[in-house]
Amino acid sequence: MSDTAEVRTAGEQDLDVAAELFRGYLDFYEVAVEDPAGPRAFLAERMRREESLVLLASVPGRGTVGFAQVYRTFSSLSMAPLWVLNDLYVAEAGRRTGAGRALLREVLRRAREAGASGVQLETAYDNKVAQSLYEADGFVREEFHAYFHDLAAIPGDR
Repeated sequence: MSDTAEVRTAGEQDLDVAAELFRGYLDFYEVAVEDPAGPRAFLAERMRREESLVLLASVPGRGTVGFAQVYRTFSSLSMAPLWVLNDLYVAEAGRRTGAGRALLREVLRRAREAGASGVQLETAYDNKVAQSLYEADGFVREEFHAYFHDLAAIPGDR
């Protein structure tokens, strides 16, 4: 592992590389993307509206290899801002370079600076590599159950 990964905020000029990494993330989670332009359009809209913070990690000799996307929201229980690290992905070429850890630590640093009460994330039960990274950086598995109701699954379902 190397500590040479550099993290930057993605701008409009980074949309193509960010979208490519986002597609890799969607593939990793086996999300079918019907419109090939969809991931880029989604990121562009989030960034244009300033609804998310998109960070990119680059490693010398390997290029831009990772991305993270954060949504800023609030916690009613702590009555304070809360950041949701919704997406963190490192392409195969960037794994074991420190890019994931660099992205994670940059999110935590920025959240602290912004006065957030914490950073929340979710990952798949079988994603042991990510779980190990998160726990090594101070994340604690909560005892809450996550629920989701897919409104697109059954039209008219209540």
